[in-house]
Amino acid sequence: MSTYVYGITARSHPALPEGMTGVGEPAREVRLLTAGELTAVVSDAPEDLRPKRRDLLAHQNVLAEAGAGGCVLPMSFGSVAHDDDAVTQVLTERAEHYAERLRELDGKVEYNVKATHVEEAVLHLVMAENADVRALAEANRRSGGGSYDDKIRLGEMVAAAVKAKETEDAGEVENLLAPAAAAVSVGPESTGWLVNVSLLVPRDSADSFLAVVEQVRKSHPHLELRVNGPLPPYSFVEPGPAQPAGRTAGADAGAQ
Repeated sequence: MSTYVYGITARSHPALPEGMTGVGEPAREVRLLTAGELTAVVSDAPEDLRPKRRDLLAHQNVLAEAGAGGCVLPMSFGSVAHDDDAVTQVLTERAEHYAERLRELDGKVEYNVKATHVEEAVLHLVMAENADVRALAEANRRSGGGSYDDKIRLGEMVAAAVKAKETEDAGEVENLLAPAAAAVSVGPESTGWLVNVSLLVPRDSADSFLAVVEQVRKSHPHLELRVNGPLPPYSFVEPGPAQPAGRTAGADAGAQ
């Protein structure tokens, strides 16, 4: 049977509550696999696992319960290894790496910050900051809306100015937040977000970090900031001894 991996911790980590369950219907019992000074938090993997709300919450709850007792390297939802031996083999082979990451991430949590423009506010800002856009908009207004070509040109100028403002604001937000974090991981670009960044923050400095976020929010009223956290430090852990569901550890890395 395949093995579902929730996370990796030190062998000295406190024991988990007896009878704790994780993903699956019925829920699979969570257990520990130990190799050397490392322990993987695992369960049997359900067949045809899908990211249903119940299983996503179960994955998070196992990590939260384990994380309450000390540092855990969290694996992404759906991380499945071929079997228990595959997990302990990788723990052994990468023991030094995982031990280093446990030391580095101990006492730290992740906050994800996303930002987007408030459309009306950023349009006003673009107009206020760009004399050429203002001049063309005023000329169009005086001529009863402007010609078709003038309207197209104005739209293109506004779009270009907004795009430049997105780039400027993204860099500014990241530069303002980074000093309050121990590490930064920029997420994949996505339509709808001009900033998608994860920050590693010492747990005992979380209030200070959130105060910085609030300062950025107040000083940039044309931005909407969304903060998610504290989270396990998913963005600061390299892939573990398992693959996303549908591929198992030990499979050909080049397989599609």
